[in-house]
Amino acid sequence: MLKVTEEPSRYRHLEKMTIEQITANINREDQLVALAVEKALPDLNALIQAVVDKLRQGGRLFYLGAGSGGRLSVLDVIEMPTTYGVPKGLLNAVLAGGADRLVEALEEKEDDMEDGWRQLQELQIGNIDIVIGISASGTTPFVLAGLKECRKHGITTGCIVSNPGSPIAAEVDFPVEVITGPEFISGSTRMKCGTAQKMIFDMISTTTMIQLGRVEDNRMVNVALINNKIIDRAVKMLMSKAGIQDYEAAKKLLIAQGSVKKALDHLSERI
Repeated sequence: MLKVTEEPSRYRHLEKMTIEQITANINREDQLVALAVEKALPDLNALIQAVVDKLRQGGRLFYLGAGSGGRLSVLDVIEMPTTYGVPKGLLNAVLAGGADRLVEALEEKEDDMEDGWRQLQELQIGNIDIVIGISASGTTPFVLAGLKECRKHGITTGCIVSNPGSPIAAEVDFPVEVITGPEFISGSTRMKCGTAQKMIFDMISTTTMIQLGRVEDNRMVNVALINNKIIDRAVKMLMSKAGIQDYEAAKKLLIAQGSVKKALDHLSERI
C-alpha cells in the first residue's frame, strides 16, 4: 500500500536552514492541511451523522488510537464535560498503553493486537456505541485489530487516516481519509497529520454537541462553572440572554441553578 505519510520531505538539508526559513516552510506546509480536510468533508459529515445518531440513541463515542493522534483524542474527550456539560463517559479515548499513561508515550504498545479490544470490553462496549479508529498510517495494529473485533460484534466504526487505501479504512463503516502529504520532517506525522486530526476532532465534537442541543445560538449555555473566569463569562451570558441588568442577581441565579441553560429554563417556567 502507498504510504504518503512516509514519503521523503519536499525539503532538503533542514539543518542548513535559518530559523526564518524553517518556520516559513512549516507554515507553507500547514496551509495545505485545511485544504486536505476540506476534500474529506463529505466522508467526515457522514461519520459525524453516525456519531450523532448513536449518541441520540443513548450510545457513546470511543476514539481508538495510538501515537500523536491517540493523544490528541484524549485532549478532545476531557474537554467535553466542562465545555458542554455532558456526563463523563459520553465521549471516551482508548489509547495504546492506556490513557492514564498518556505522558509516557508508550509507542511500543501500538503493536499490541489485543489491548484495544480488551480496553473496549472493560468499558462495556456495545452495538449502541460507535468507535472511531485514529491512525495516520492507516495500519496501526492496535487500532486495526480493535476495529476488526468491533466489526465482528456488530459495532459501528469509523476512522481518521492519512494514507489512501489503508487496511483500517477498508475495515470500517465510515472511513475518513485526510491526505496531507509528506511531512516537513520525513515521517514525522505529529506535524501535518496531527494538525489535521486536531481539526477533525474539533469538528466531530463541536458539531455533535451542537446537534445534541448543548449550544444555543453561538453560546456554551451548558458550560460547567469550574472557575471564576468561566463563572464571570456565564454570568454575562445569562445577563445578555435573559435581559438581566444586575450582575450579582444574575450570578446568584446562575450559581443556584448550575448553568446558564438551567437558569434560563428556570426563568421561563416562572413566566
